[in-house]
Amino acid sequence: MPSSAPPYSATYSLDSWLQAPVTSSRHRGRTGPPRPGPLRFAFYGRFSTVGYQDPATSRAWQLESAGRLIAGRGRVVAEFFDEGWSRSLPWTRRPQAAALLAAAANPACEFDAVVVAEFERAFTAGQAQSVIAQLNAYGVQLWLPELEGPVDLAEPEHRAMLKMLGHQSQREVLRNRFRTSAAMAAQVREQGRNLGGRPPYGYLLVDAGPHPNKVHAKWGRRLHRLDIDPVAAPHVRWIFACRLQGCSVSSIARALNERGVPSPSAHDPERNPHRRRTVWTLRTVAAILANPRYTGQQVWNRQFTDHREAVPGDKRSSMGPVRVWNPRSDWVVSAEQTHPELVSAADYLAAQGITAVAEPDSGQVRRYALTGLLICAVCGRRMSAHWLNRKPGYRCRHGHTSAQLAAEGMPPWVYWPQERLFSTLQALDAELADLGDAEDLGAYLRANDLVVVCGSGTLEIEDAIVESADEFDPVTPADPGADGYTATVADQSPVPAQRGPAQLALPFTVGGRRRGRGPVVPDAVAIRKAWTAENPGRNRVKRE
Repeated sequence: MPSSAPPYSATYSLDSWLQAPVTSSRHRGRTGPPRPGPLRFAFYGRFSTVGYQDPATSRAWQLESAGRLIAGRGRVVAEFFDEGWSRSLPWTRRPQAAALLAAAANPACEFDAVVVAEFERAFTAGQAQSVIAQLNAYGVQLWLPELEGPVDLAEPEHRAMLKMLGHQSQREVLRNRFRTSAAMAAQVREQGRNLGGRPPYGYLLVDAGPHPNKVHAKWGRRLHRLDIDPVAAPHVRWIFACRLQGCSVSSIARALNERGVPSPSAHDPERNPHRRRTVWTLRTVAAILANPRYTGQQVWNRQFTDHREAVPGDKRSSMGPVRVWNPRSDWVVSAEQTHPELVSAADYLAAQGITAVAEPDSGQVRRYALTGLLICAVCGRRMSAHWLNRKPGYRCRHGHTSAQLAAEGMPPWVYWPQERLFSTLQALDAELADLGDAEDLGAYLRANDLVVVCGSGTLEIEDAIVESADEFDPVTPADPGADGYTATVADQSPVPAQRGPAQLALPFTVGGRRRGRGPVVPDAVAIRKAWTAENPGRNRVKRE
């Protein structure tokens, strides 16, 4: 078959080939040449503050602004509108923006270009160039009102304009943040304003008159202040009174649970939907004792949100937001009392000085040589250090804390004095005969990556890292072994057992045990995966 290519001659040159028109064009992401006729546009809009904006109004004016830009050039055939998502988030983390990118990547894409109402609605800082380059790779343009048409990354003027708009957007964010923070600090310091949020336990929000802004007042907005909750306030006063008498935080929490006092989340469930309506905990009582608002003064800026950015200023590198405490010197306190006090300033300051001392009054340093090396044979938790009769020991209360009553049917606590534990293991294992004390035992266990599984009268040395139970045959406690022993303290007669990866005669779920606290449950992996999907930063947001 003869070739259709033009014959080459001596006069044919590379210059003429470069200037020759291209007979066919390739459009990445498309199955054919560009569609003739008016352009088909996908509209993208966004707003972040759902509680303060009307979605219908915001969408309408953005769509109208985009319509004026593309008038006579095409029509909108698809809409993507993100409600309640910050522009600091990358497009892949905004639901509708991510859907737009996925639709553009489809070879059968229904639009030729994307139009936005204004740059700040779609981008911030340096997001624009990467998103536009991605869309261009799919054969899709991006139209901006600031450029009165499509963006061409090959044009230096367009790239310069994108950088300028990105810096302007970032500047606007920083300026609004500073102005808002300064205004809120002045409102608290000079006016004692309540700036919102859940009232502390022991208080209620009551009406404080019309809004000082006349426009807001015409809209019906009102100010609020804190007033005493007749049901919860006596419990707050009782908590501070007990603390001033020297009671520990755990004993106060335990007494509240014993008396059947509803916890703050159970007392006001409507304002605490994020909390489980359970019992009083140590942290709950400690938070009440540390809250200076009970003195009648308004306090603001106790915490701030840390986005934990790997690259400072780039929220795309954020590992998830967490609440962090500010230094007390940065707290903003009202000049005068703004609501009724539940505790005097003197009593509050006295309660702050009642803390656990770093060391006992005798000056004796308490050392625990086996911390983290002992595992409870009943529940699989790490045993906690405990000082009793002027000697170190270790115990496991199976998840029970001093603030809560023990559940019915709970197995007895496991307790081992350090001296008794060391002497028992040394007598039963020849490898430990040369060790001098518990410090040497701890060093030996860490060096060999071993742990001691402690039961109510039994001890067993095992490997710290356990393989899956599917990879080995379970060994019964009666099987003889040469490397370890099970000590029965009741009769002090050693029962030989194999030291190995299997959990021997322990009530753990089949599947092995991990290093961390708590036993393995069948759905542990699924639960952790589901939690990670809901919390990409793997951080719990701390709240007051």
